Order: sequence, then C-alpha cells, then structure tokens
Amino acid sequence: MFPEIRMRRLRNGRIRDLVRETSLSADNLIYPMFVDETISTVQSTASMPGVDRLPLDRVADDAKEAADLGIPALILFGIPAHKDAQGSSAWGDEDIVQQAVREIKEELGRDMLVITDVCLCEYTDHGHCGMVDMEKGEVLNDQTLPLLGRTAVSHAKAGADMVAPSGMMDGMIGAIRSALDENGLRDIPIMSYAAKYSSAFYGPFRDVAESGCCFGDRSTYQMDPANSDEAMREVELDIMEGADIIMVKPALPYLDIIYRVKNEFKMPTAAYNVSGEYAMIKAAAQNGWLDEKKVMYESLLSIKRAGADMILTYFAKDMARMLK
Repeated sequence: MFPEIRMRRLRNGRIRDLVRETSLSADNLIYPMFVDETISTVQSTASMPGVDRLPLDRVADDAKEAADLGIPALILFGIPAHKDAQGSSAWGDEDIVQQAVREIKEELGRDMLVITDVCLCEYTDHGHCGMVDMEKGEVLNDQTLPLLGRTAVSHAKAGADMVAPSGMMDGMIGAIRSALDENGLRDIPIMSYAAKYSSAFYGPFRDVAESGCCFGDRSTYQMDPANSDEAMREVELDIMEGADIIMVKPALPYLDIIYRVKNEFKMPTAAYNVSGEYAMIKAAAQNGWLDEKKVMYESLLSIKRAGADMILTYFAKDMARMLK
C-alpha cells in the first residue's frame, strides 16, 4: 500500500510509453470516401468540415493521398445521378461506385484495399435501405436480398477487395455470400455491419450522401439503442452466414458493445466512428471548446481499447498525419 506502492512511478517520460497497454496506428484506420456522379468539382460539406464529395476524376488522387499517409484501406460510398424505387444504379457495371473502384485500383493496385458499402439507401428515391411497399410503408426484407447480392457481385467484379453490407436486412450476409460464391468470387471477404443501431448520430452522413428517408425511419430494421444482448445475436447470425469481419456502428456511444463482441466472438472487429461523432468534435473545436487533435486521438484510442481491430473514421487522414 501507499507509500510503498506509488502508481505515479510509471507515468513519467519514456516509462509511460513502455507500459502503454493500447496502441493506435495508421494500420488500424479505414478512410470513408464519397464519390458523386452529379458533380465535376470537389464539393465541401457544411455538416462535416473536411469531408468532401468527389467527382469521379478525383477519387484516385484522394485515395493516393490516403495511401501515402500509410492508411491501408478505404470504403466507398456512391451518390448516383439516377435514383429509383429499386436502387438500380447500385449494381450496373458502369455505375459510379464500380467506375470509382476501377479508377482507384488502376492507380494504386494492391497499395490500397478497396472496400465498398453495399446498401441501397443512396440509390433509392425513397431513401430506405431496401425495396418498399409504399402503400403499407413497409421495407421488404426478402425482396431486397437478391438486389444486395447483385450489387456485391458487381462491386467485386469491378475490382473491390471486400464488400461491406450495411442495410441490416435479415439474411443479407448469407445472400451475399451465396451470390459471390456462385459467381466465382469465393475469396472476396465480407465485412458486415452486424450491430448497426438506429442512431441519431448518422445525421451528417445522410446530408452528405443524400440518403434521407421520404417516410418513416430505419428503426424497423436497424437496432434499438437500448439493446445489447440483441447485438450478440445479430453478430452470431452474421458469423454463421459467412461474415469474415464484424462491425459495430456507431462507435463511441456503443463501446460496451464493441467490448462484448470482441470478447465473446474473438473475430476481427471493426467499429464505425460515425459522422455525428466526427461533427461534434469538429464543431466544438471550431468554437474553441476542445483541442481537436487531442480529443480526436483520445476518442479513436478509446475505440481501439474497447476491442476494435480497425476503425472506420472521417478523421483517418488527420489521424494518420498526427501519428506520423
């Protein structure tokens, strides 16, 4: 006991570094990118300062900047010129994400792991993540599954290294795994948004991606923020269906879920540091209320400490620069 035991002995100078339990590196970061078929110049976004919508001819340059900073992976979100009830611009060979994948792979090859978000919300005119029955105001689970499989196959054929389904449709991982395998794409891994909560923290993303709902919300298919045991069931089902990496989204309000998932399943685990988490720090820093770099680092370190092996974050490039 004190005074013989003094915990402060290990908190001075380089000793502090030697006993650090958790480390964060650029290797842990995944950089989200938005490619917009409707623009010809880079467009900034008010709700997410520092996050841009990119025209197709700029995606390779932005990806190269991330690669030069040591970031090993990015995830692509597409904003199409045409939206319809099915989200048919999600799976065409010449649609925006497919073109962006080819541009990035041609420029960087194996130097950048390209992941694609597989969901329909950016491509549907109603903004939901699947087919809908407009009369009933209902999102149709089973009718959506073949479309998600078709989208994943098109991304992989364009050169994507990994697909990341985010729609929270029951059975989506099994449907996508079957579709990939049937098309000779057995080596393409799936990173599942396995525990994706119906969260108010997604607001700035929906502004940037133009994916707001025209009716209702996503609470009938995304998880209730009050539930944690349910997350374990969701994750277990996705693993059984063939998920290679599992994800918790959002991250900071759900550190307990990240911890439980990692400890229970011992699977490669991702966490999405979402747009609302990013925007709050940016806004507070702009007002002089927080030190942006220190809070950014502390936030991402806490996600890693909770058990995440990889972090999808809009801070990726800023964090990589700071770590350098």
